[in-house]
Amino acid sequence: MTSPTQAPERAKAHQPHPYIGGRNAALRALTAWRMERPGAPRVVILTGSPGTGCSRLLTGFLMLRDPEHRKGIELDALDPATVPPDLPAPAVPSVAGLTAAQTLWLLADHYGLSATRTADIFPELGQLPLSGRPVTIVVPDVDRAGPVRGTGEPAHVVRDVLKPLAAVESIRLLADVPREFAVELAEGLPPGVAQIIDLDAPEWADPEGLVRQAEALLNPQFGAPELPFTTDPDARRALAEVIARHAGDGAGSRLTVHLAVQSILMHPEGFDPEDASQLPGSVGEVLDLHAQRLDTHPRALRQILAPLALAEGDGLPVHLLTPLASAVAERDMSEDMARGMLLVAPFIRPVERAGEGIPEDERTLLGLQHPGIGEAVRAGIPDVPGAQARIAMELLEAVPHQDWAKAGAYVRDHIAGHTLGAGLLPRLLTDPGLFAHAEPVRLRAAVEAVPPEQLGAPARTYLRTTPLLTRTQAPATLRAALLETAFVEDGLPEYAAVLRRTVPELPWHTLWSVPVAGVDAVTVGKLPPSAAASDSAAEAPAKQGPPESAPLAVAVSAVPRGTPGSSPLKADDPKAPAVLVQDLATGSVIDADPTQIVRFSDDERATGPLGFSRGADYVRVWRRGEQKGDEKIVTALISATPFTGTDLSPDGILLVATESGVKALQIRPAQPCATTARRSGPAPQAAEPEPARAPEPEPEAALAPQAPGPDALPTA
Repeated sequence: MTSPTQAPERAKAHQPHPYIGGRNAALRALTAWRMERPGAPRVVILTGSPGTGCSRLLTGFLMLRDPEHRKGIELDALDPATVPPDLPAPAVPSVAGLTAAQTLWLLADHYGLSATRTADIFPELGQLPLSGRPVTIVVPDVDRAGPVRGTGEPAHVVRDVLKPLAAVESIRLLADVPREFAVELAEGLPPGVAQIIDLDAPEWADPEGLVRQAEALLNPQFGAPELPFTTDPDARRALAEVIARHAGDGAGSRLTVHLAVQSILMHPEGFDPEDASQLPGSVGEVLDLHAQRLDTHPRALRQILAPLALAEGDGLPVHLLTPLASAVAERDMSEDMARGMLLVAPFIRPVERAGEGIPEDERTLLGLQHPGIGEAVRAGIPDVPGAQARIAMELLEAVPHQDWAKAGAYVRDHIAGHTLGAGLLPRLLTDPGLFAHAEPVRLRAAVEAVPPEQLGAPARTYLRTTPLLTRTQAPATLRAALLETAFVEDGLPEYAAVLRRTVPELPWHTLWSVPVAGVDAVTVGKLPPSAAASDSAAEAPAKQGPPESAPLAVAVSAVPRGTPGSSPLKADDPKAPAVLVQDLATGSVIDADPTQIVRFSDDERATGPLGFSRGADYVRVWRRGEQKGDEKIVTALISATPFTGTDLSPDGILLVATESGVKALQIRPAQPCATTARRSGPAPQAAEPEPARAPEPEPEAALAPQAPGPDALPTA
């Protein structure tokens, strides 16, 4: 009991969170969620306008669950209701730049799930608590999801990842989402299960935190220059209160305060702390007031920042900023750029990149300090699609001789994002070189955002092939080779020919492809000249073919009886299989007696420079060495579906079959060797492929070891 002569002890004031500097109401709600207090929601949806502080709040909250960060925080000084106990860390998949499917596979990898399809991930997560493993998931920065801005990936993450997660009763979920998706994410859940924390709403306001933020930014102790209104504590506090009051709660308030102070400190000349008209109430007003204080028209500042606001990825290479700003402004911006660094300094950040293969002029990127700045700049562009179109045209001009292999990484990998924003992407999707050299995850995301009816045949072939390109993380040359084959398969030989011409290092040329169902084995063989009745042999000019006395190299496929062009092995047995005989060089069907076909002997095969081995969905081709063990891998053919048959001719023609057809590829470069069978047509390098595909027989070669590396990300 307190003595009558003693004054009552005053309650100890709690210190603010050292990183957040406030937001106690929101922190208490997040802590209640984390501790599963009675009545606390199972799903918390954090939202607010860009710059309100959602990301910072979530980062500060997660610091309290990290053992290393907890050691550096005086926890006893904080409000106990804002400090969760030292519980196991939740899963925190970073969705920035990722697709919804990639986010799900991050979760699957984190929990070590055995799922092979995205649909299997949710039920497997729901079963984890039965084994004593709680499932607590925090998903930050959903607004930054997707490799391309214009594809609407945040919506996919909400609908394809977060809503199904929220529906699993054993999962506790905290997600930071754009406001337009907050209510949608909560819909369908029982009452009391979900709580929306909208930092723009009055009940979550933190006016004292805003003042504290401004005061810290103005303090020389934390890097501010020594000025009359920064060194005097009373003047500093008074200015901080005025800045915070003008910024208000919500609508980018944290970002507004930060940028307002940076603008003042970078150019304090002429700033009057008593003049409230010099203080902004939004991010857009920060831009305009800053330009005016530097005697520049606000439009000029926004035009300089426009390419950065429209940029994809981490930012623009420095050398592209001036030409792209000029393109957006439709005037020469060189003079503005020459004297504009002080003008743009509060709003941009450099990103330094290191590593082999990065050209010197692309090592420094320029980006915006915060996505909220980009939103404010884009809101002031009268015609965003038109600006994107002018940027895209400028990027096209930057491709040397229209050779995508020589294009800068930003141009090559991000031009699709700009043309998508301009509504012009379908016009770009006719260049096989772009398909081969652009980073496939980004290009695929952009192409998939185009309505299917607007895509031409080459783009549809690309989309059919991209799961294979992204799954295997194939380098550019192998991407070009896989696309060359895909174009032949889809009856687009002219596009395949472009890749052969522009990518001379292709590891193979696809000779032909024939769609045939049910092929379960293929082999290469030879027919005596008298037994071959090939249409292509009859039509080929005599001067182009080898001597007629040489046998004809053929592809033989085991196919279901009744397959067009096939011959039954046993005419009197209706259940016996049939074989399809084709010219190995052209794919033309040959009417020949199967009993007269002779397989190449082991000695004949050994005379060829190449050998092969096969896995379920790949074939490795290797060059023979002088001694066993000296073999060197030449290339690997990868398939989206399992191979049903494979064989290799002595002169390096690889015959492969899948469930959908058969094709023949001339492996390059194959050393000249004694060929034991003739070709009925021109040399494979000159032969135009037929628009078809065919299956192949089981090889006698030994099976290969495991496939060349795991999938980067499984597909749904």
